[in-house]
Amino acid sequence: MLTRHIIEAAVRNALAEDSPWGDVTVELAIPEDARIDTRLVAREDGVLAGGPLIAEVFRQTDSRIEVSALAAEGTRFAAGDTLARVAGPARGVLTGERVALNFAQRMSGIATLTDRYVVAVAHTSARIADTRKTTPGLRALEKHAVRAGGGSSHRFGLSDAVMVKDNHLAALGAVDGETTTAALRELRARAGHTTSIIVEVDRLDQIEAVLAAGVTGVLLDNFSIADLAEGVRLIGDRAVAEASGGVSLDTVADIAGTGVDVISVGRLTHGAQALDLGLDAV
Repeated sequence: MLTRHIIEAAVRNALAEDSPWGDVTVELAIPEDARIDTRLVAREDGVLAGGPLIAEVFRQTDSRIEVSALAAEGTRFAAGDTLARVAGPARGVLTGERVALNFAQRMSGIATLTDRYVVAVAHTSARIADTRKTTPGLRALEKHAVRAGGGSSHRFGLSDAVMVKDNHLAALGAVDGETTTAALRELRARAGHTTSIIVEVDRLDQIEAVLAAGVTGVLLDNFSIADLAEGVRLIGDRAVAEASGGVSLDTVADIAGTGVDVISVGRLTHGAQALDLGLDAV
């Protein structure tokens, strides 16, 4: 969740990084009483995310700056649209301009890419979800952007749910179906009934042993389309069926067509391209 504390801290850190000892350009070149009126303009089509960060940047650079007509998070826009107006003391606007754009461009790029995936599977019941493949320190912002684009949030971090992958099973000594079921049942007993347990498999013959342990979800990793469909059939209504690996805009519709409940897509966050936005003087 994108809380007030997270927004303030992210902006404070970004401004400190960009102007640790002040903005020497505006201090030397721009009169203290100069004012400027600008608009945030889209230079390509997309979906907006990062509006709260834009507002906070200018609040921190100069509380007299007015941010108005700010489009709502998740708004689809076309090239040439005005997404916000920013007006006030020129020094503060110019100092905050790049930081505000960096947040908005990065987050809107994620929201826009997510929207494309969501649209591609709209004819199915599959949900598009993010992963933990995020920029260190910016996870809350990037996962917020995924939600703005219509996606769902996977676990936020390692503290949220149990997700057992191949290396976990190897460390537990689970070398076959019997030992896998036993290890997962023991984990289930320790975790308690309210904790979700998701187990990753990469072969069809692993599914029954995992389901026998009473897990919450099965993550089908890097399966072919045919094997995904068979995996969904085997899982039935006994657990949530999730697909991951090899997901792209070219493949996501076929993956969704197998009947999986969730498709997790790492590239929503680690592969999104920043959107082209600009702050133009009126």
